[in-house]
Amino acid sequence: MLPGLEAAELPADAIEVGRVLDAWGIKGWIRVLPYSADPEALFSSKRWYLMPSEKGAKTFEGGALLRIKEAKTHTDSVVACAHEIDDRNAAECLRGARIFIARSSFPSVQPDEYYWVDLIGLTVINRQGECLGQVRELLSTGPQTVLVLEDVSTEPHVERMIPFVGAFVDSVQLSNKKILVDWHQDY
Repeated sequence: MLPGLEAAELPADAIEVGRVLDAWGIKGWIRVLPYSADPEALFSSKRWYLMPSEKGAKTFEGGALLRIKEAKTHTDSVVACAHEIDDRNAAECLRGARIFIARSSFPSVQPDEYYWVDLIGLTVINRQGECLGQVRELLSTGPQTVLVLEDVSTEPHVERMIPFVGAFVDSVQLSNKKILVDWHQDY
């Protein structure tokens, strides 16, 4: 473990939200690649959990806790400083580390807004009551987001893409783990 880093287990509701790209400056700041175009989760949480990079040299083992002093947008990334990291050398040792945040610390969303992570795994059903599959991932195409579904009830498995817009999505029921859509199986 790096000096100053506190060993920590990932919270049960931990979500991977970014990766440490490199050190930034000489005072221990790190530059982060957020996995979201709107990295509010990084800004709202003051406790980031780190796991070593899956590839490359590992400079620490197991999980570690970073207590964030400040995080802000910088060009196409986020820069942050933590209480535990006070110089460039220590910050460089975090290169490649995966950043997790407890889902419970994400900012609240407005009605009809959803975090992508909450949509993955939901069952998609059309107006005729037919199951179209489960949300495997979401794609950002610029003007809209697209639900990528996988229907494992067919052989071979069928992949469907449905624009995540009001014209096709009737409702999202997080509590029932369903998305109701105006979409036919043969589209």
